[in-house]
Amino acid sequence: MTTATPAAPATPTPPSAPKGPRGRSGGVGKGRFTGYWLLLPGALWLAVFFVVPLYSLLAASLYDPEGSVLTGYDVSYRFANFTDALAEFWQPLVRSLIYAGIATVICLVLGYVLAYAIAFKAGRWRTLLLVLVIAPFFTSFLVRTLSWKLILGDDGFVVGTLQTLHLMGPDDRLLATPVAVIAGLTYNFLPFMVLPLYASLEKIDPRLIEAAGDLYASPTRGFFKVTVPLSMPGVVAGTLLTFIPAAGDYINAELLGSPNERMVGNVIQNLFTTTGDYATAGALSVVLMVLIVAMVVAYIRKSGTEDLV
Repeated sequence: MTTATPAAPATPTPPSAPKGPRGRSGGVGKGRFTGYWLLLPGALWLAVFFVVPLYSLLAASLYDPEGSVLTGYDVSYRFANFTDALAEFWQPLVRSLIYAGIATVICLVLGYVLAYAIAFKAGRWRTLLLVLVIAPFFTSFLVRTLSWKLILGDDGFVVGTLQTLHLMGPDDRLLATPVAVIAGLTYNFLPFMVLPLYASLEKIDPRLIEAAGDLYASPTRGFFKVTVPLSMPGVVAGTLLTFIPAAGDYINAELLGSPNERMVGNVIQNLFTTTGDYATAGALSVVLMVLIVAMVVAYIRKSGTEDLV
């Protein structure tokens, strides 16, 4: 009897290479430009509203100070404009950084408590509380600041209450003082602190906090060892969003401060619009920008969140 030889297994046919949009095997079609077309609107926006104004500011900081609006300015690369601006206006510059720093710390304390309450304790009231946080944005920044001028006025409720409690003398006042300016900065920029903190706290897994308790950590220790480290991205983002605009703000100091304690934003605004000293105003603006960028980079590296840069 003859034994049949088994047939060899069929060799699988390899799949054909995918063809490009133009029919060529492995070819690259027009799709490779899709990402660039999508980036084009954003790139144009940055070019028009960031690169061009930044170049204009740098050029203004290097103007010949002998020019004027009538005779025109020449870019003479006069770097002495920076030293002259610092020598004359270093006090408003330092004052702005101090006011912004104090307001940022106050916003961090108040904002963390509020964001923590909304994220972990609010329950069904969470949405309402978030709406109340952003509700001031529906009102003009100028109107909100003017409201504080009425609240802190000499005949206002706050001063009257403090005088009744003998915490202020009859001739003391809050308006036109650093306290009023810092209060205005804190109020106006508090939502910029609360929202990033809430977004960071809301992402924390509650099981991690429970695990800290299971490991015999007290609520306070668990908060500082688990909650605070996990919320550091929100802390960094909130402090930056608060400090940067507060350092350059001039509305609060203009309406709530005294003429002798202006912030650097008031000085720059006055140089641009009143005296027409574009060279000094541009130089002071560049100095403020460089200082803030240096402080931000150092702060981010110190906090260990370099990925936010």
